[in-house]
Amino acid sequence: MPYPAQAPRADVVRIRAIVAAALFAALTAASPAVAQTVDYSRAERFLTWNTERLVAGARVSPNWLETGDTDRFWYRNNTGSGYEFVLVNPAAGSRERLFDHYRLAGAMSLANDTSYVPGKLPFSTFDFGDTESEIEFAASGRRFVCDIVQYACIVADTLPSRVPYVESPDGRWEAFAHEYNLYVRPAEGGDSVQLTTDGEKYYAYGYNEPGPNQLRQGVRPRAPTLAWSPDSRYIAVAREDERNVEHMHYISYTPQRPRHFSQPYALPGDSVIPLPTVHILILEETGAASGDGPALRATANHRVEVAPTPHQLSFAGSAPDSAWSADGTRLHVNYFTRGSQRVFLAEIDAATGTSRVILGDSTRTFVSLGHRGGGSSGGTPSWYVSESGDDVIWWSERDGWGHLYRFDGAGNLKNRITSGPWVVGEVVHVDEARQRVHFVARGREPGRNPYYAHVYRVGFDGSGLTLLTPEDAHHEIVFSPGGSHFVDTYSRIEAPPVTVLRSADDGSIVRELERADISRLEEIGFTPAEVFSAKARDGITDLHGVLYLPPDLDENAKYPIISHIYPGPQVGSVGAWEFKGGGEDFALAQMGFVVVQIDHMGTPHRSKAFHDNYYGNFIDNGIPDHIAVIRQLAARYPFIDLDRVGIYGHSGGGFASTDAILRFPDFFKVAVSGAGNHDNRSYHIYWAEKYQGVMRTDSTGTDSFEASANKTYAANLEGKLLLMHGDMDDNVHPAMTVQVIDELIKANRDFDLIWAPDRAHGLNEPYFIRRRWDYFVRHLLGVEPPSQYEIVRPTG
Repeated sequence: MPYPAQAPRADVVRIRAIVAAALFAALTAASPAVAQTVDYSRAERFLTWNTERLVAGARVSPNWLETGDTDRFWYRNNTGSGYEFVLVNPAAGSRERLFDHYRLAGAMSLANDTSYVPGKLPFSTFDFGDTESEIEFAASGRRFVCDIVQYACIVADTLPSRVPYVESPDGRWEAFAHEYNLYVRPAEGGDSVQLTTDGEKYYAYGYNEPGPNQLRQGVRPRAPTLAWSPDSRYIAVAREDERNVEHMHYISYTPQRPRHFSQPYALPGDSVIPLPTVHILILEETGAASGDGPALRATANHRVEVAPTPHQLSFAGSAPDSAWSADGTRLHVNYFTRGSQRVFLAEIDAATGTSRVILGDSTRTFVSLGHRGGGSSGGTPSWYVSESGDDVIWWSERDGWGHLYRFDGAGNLKNRITSGPWVVGEVVHVDEARQRVHFVARGREPGRNPYYAHVYRVGFDGSGLTLLTPEDAHHEIVFSPGGSHFVDTYSRIEAPPVTVLRSADDGSIVRELERADISRLEEIGFTPAEVFSAKARDGITDLHGVLYLPPDLDENAKYPIISHIYPGPQVGSVGAWEFKGGGEDFALAQMGFVVVQIDHMGTPHRSKAFHDNYYGNFIDNGIPDHIAVIRQLAARYPFIDLDRVGIYGHSGGGFASTDAILRFPDFFKVAVSGAGNHDNRSYHIYWAEKYQGVMRTDSTGTDSFEASANKTYAANLEGKLLLMHGDMDDNVHPAMTVQVIDELIKANRDFDLIWAPDRAHGLNEPYFIRRRWDYFVRHLLGVEPPSQYEIVRPTG
């Protein structure tokens, strides 16, 4: 039998204690640790929903007035102590308050027998009445109509109808969707008329069936996806056939009797996928309806056929929108084929519904039609067809960089408009009369961050290329409907925003609108993040990122580092390269972590080769670049501890963070993964097939997605992994996390899990933020976090 365990002798215990103490002293002398206390309350103050209240004048979102041609607009401005409504008149160069806030607060108080504060009026938007002297809005659960000249208000218990509609160009009709079909009604009031009758579930006019979370939380009315012709004679309406697409299933477990939901959700490898189409309705006025006033009817309903078969199709939302020809006889649509390797622009005859392809692009990887601001790629397409149809402005990466080309109406190349080793992002305005294109581009100005967006003007023939936003900063712009002005908010990661009104002709500043005040943010100890550059995995390519450092940094200490990752490919980890005044990365830094965001190879706004870097190899996720950059940062900043490296992310970032700890266990020690699309065989085809390719199966039966699934590498887990997922996530199905769990259990690996009942895709709630903090504090700092600390999100 085995000998019984014996207690160690007292002298042995003393020797062990002495050795341990000496070893600890030697280690701490060589690399002192950060302070072993963590202040969650200080970190909480740096979350975005707290810091954004401390910054005045940071955002200007123009609401353009529909009357006149002066490009006037109003916006709601944060003054630091409340909000004000501001009216801007570009023609006069004026900026003034839209109304007297004190008098309006008094009129509202009198009308509703409630006290209102002038700087905190309880509405954020409004509609003008018949004239600009009257505004209508909802507040305190009631409808207000207020005269802002005489300052008198009336209130009603019945809120105005919020059934969304699309108004005809002549202002006489409102089109809306109801029970799968399309209707119109007179704008001045009167009976509705049903235009279509064959709409059905999963094949409706103007919208798709509500998703599981919309149904669970209560469906809100939606504006249909349609476009009126300029003469109001035709309506082009989107229609997608999902009737035979297989469903993904969801269960809400919190009711006494759990509820089941499902939705059509096509996966890679599926043979039946959604089929997008467009219908053109030819309208005719018929005189009086059953009520007063005129009525419309549809005399024809053309289901437009385009070839090859579209996978995604868009006819509205081009930048700028030139879907319809000026005379309303021709409709233009762009569409991608399955796998997004081909894109086409087609012209449709409105009277007959027949179509012809004008031009297109193809590639062995994926095609886009522009790189949108903030990092999204291939969103609103950048193409424009002139009123005559003789000029087509087309965005293409055919030479390896995103640029603009000019074609004729038959698809013949007239000339290149832009060229060079820099990237056009999107077209924002076209001035046909002067033959000019306004566009956003990155990387053209030498010595500047290649991610800073600037606005340029160029002639149709490629002449006269002019920079309109000269400041060395990132520019977010909004063009006026008339095209003569644009609102420009420019900032840097480390420099707060300035908003100006510019002339579209030469970029000159008409007037400054706002200059952000961050003094209250600085009072709580805010210091900006730092921008850096380093080499990619190849040792050649320049990468750019953002570094967040702990306050009162001790350069003789050692700090763990956390990579906050979003892999793309449609967006990078940094997102928009604009001023960052708060967020979870700042909060983590307050607790003693170095945090880094890196726009690795495989993300947009650079060359096509850069963007294509890991096409067909999803499991790359840019992780080798993160490792290479973090090693360089540690060499540059010796206070970074390479033995304590963590990583976190959400959605694609959840996929990437789990990938990192499974495939690089010697480097990443802790990972927090939120709602990860861990196996893109279970993710929708629009994303998965675009960046991984259409699924192929080899002679052994192995498909082309298996090697890029996290569960394939579950047995590699050595560090600490926390998985989070909402069980009603109808974007990234929770099955993907369950599949990882299953493989981890089979491999006998320890992991941690937070299951979020009735949560959809987003997990940006205080509880989940706190649990992320706890995990890094416990396993990277080696400190026990405060017990059940409660983060409180402000209301109002």
